Amino acid sequence: MKIKDPSSKSQVPNSKEERKYHKRDLCERLLNFAVDVILYLRTVKNTIETMDMKRQLVKSSTSSGANYEESQGSPTSPDAKTKIGISLKEMRESNYFLRILNQLKIGDVKRSEYLVKESSELKLILASIINKL
Repeated sequence: MKIKDPSSKSQVPNSKEERKYHKRDLCERLLNFAVDVILYLRTVKNTIETMDMKRQLVKSSTSSGANYEESQGSPTSPDAKTKIGISLKEMRESNYFLRILNQLKIGDVKRSEYLVKESSELKLILASIINKL
């Protein structure tokens, strides 16, 4: 599923209902990202070099989505901004480990290339949301 950059004018939601749709869409995209990371990591052999990265990548990829979900129930804008900031931090960490694994050509290379691209796009989206709050 390809989603256009939310900062483009054609993607700016106009109504409250459209904004709600875009938020749910991002929640699903973050969930799918976490699941895809876990599935990719099943293709990575457990070695001394990969075990800690795999463990940390599972934590950061799932934490990003969990923090964004939590931000949706935040009572205040500053609280939401903090949670989304944590989500962005975790996505940056996920992107970093994915780039390492991708450069080493470990596991399913096509899947890792996709995940590097997806995590880069999600970083941009989360940063854009923070800048608008």
